[in-house]
Amino acid sequence: MILREFLKSKINGACITDKRLKYLGSIGIDKNIIDEAGILPGERVQVLNYNNGSRIETYIIEEEKGSKKVILYGPAARCGEVGDELCILSYCFVSEDSLGENTLRVIQLSGKNDLK
Repeated sequence: MILREFLKSKINGACITDKRLKYLGSIGIDKNIIDEAGILPGERVQVLNYNNGSRIETYIIEEEKGSKKVILYGPAARCGEVGDELCILSYCFVSEDSLGENTLRVIQLSGKNDLK
């Protein structure tokens, strides 16, 4: 069976609200936002920073529902500053038999991490 990797979810316009270097590493995101995007805690994501051009891979930590938090933890904290705008991507593997069945979820956030 051949599997192909496709973009599954995209959170665009996320704004870093905090960063904490002394942590094991990851990105924390408000539960409302990850639920809307269809991303689960622990899921691998790619984080693109519009302000400095960095692209990192890490995993999701669920932040409190309704908190609007987007927090860079551990080494990821070196890849952005509070206020930087991010694009967060998750991917999935799709078998050739299922091509065309996967649907991309795109979530657009305002500057204060409000769902649009």
